[in-house]
Amino acid sequence: MSTIDFTASFTAPAIAVRPTRLRLTVRGRRVLAFLAALPAVIALSIAIVSGGGALASGEASTPAGTFEQVTVLPGDSLWSIAESAAPAADPRDVVDAIVRLNALASGQLEAGQTISIPLEYTAAD
Repeated sequence: MSTIDFTASFTAPAIAVRPTRLRLTVRGRRVLAFLAALPAVIALSIAIVSGGGALASGEASTPAGTFEQVTVLPGDSLWSIAESAAPAADPRDVVDAIVRLNALASGQLEAGQTISIPLEYTAAD
């Protein structure tokens, strides 16, 4: 008896594929980090430039005619001005409103300085 073998051995020709590795130098890493951070830097710059104008203008903070101006006399303090402007109101609330309206960094006043007092606390109430 004879046997026929139908198994054919077919092998594709081997193509040599060399694996490549991407190697970044220190300069290349710095360039990639700069390019990745560039959109954030641009967005932050635009926010700083455009957002500062609204704070500096102060146009929308207080409409005209909503406060009365008072000139500080020698020996005056925020507390004494608050008591004379609104004798019926709590001086702490009046001092807080005056500080916020005038954007005062501290509670110290100088003689001759002009400060604004909200109309809700003026003596006409």
